[in-house]
Amino acid sequence: MPNIKSAKKRVKVIEKKTLRNNMIKSGYKSAIKKFEQAIEAGNIDEAKTLFSVATKKVDQACAKGVIVKNTAARKKSNLSKKLNKAIA
Repeated sequence: MPNIKSAKKRVKVIEKKTLRNNMIKSGYKSAIKKFEQAIEAGNIDEAKTLFSVATKKVDQACAKGVIVKNTAARKKSNLSKKLNKAIA
């Protein structure tokens, strides 16, 4: 445990930021999961709407600094590949 007042504050701040990051991370992961389940079920129309939701969540996570820009681009690219493969 920290003894200095500023160190105690840093611990509190880090805990809050960790919770926020985990919330954002689980949000985009669950959006991706729902999209992949729709693809597996063969619901193309639902998958298209879930694709836009998932890409938006990934972009938001990138903007908040939870994931890196290239990671976000890679995830969106993989999602679009899956959608195009399902459509074809």
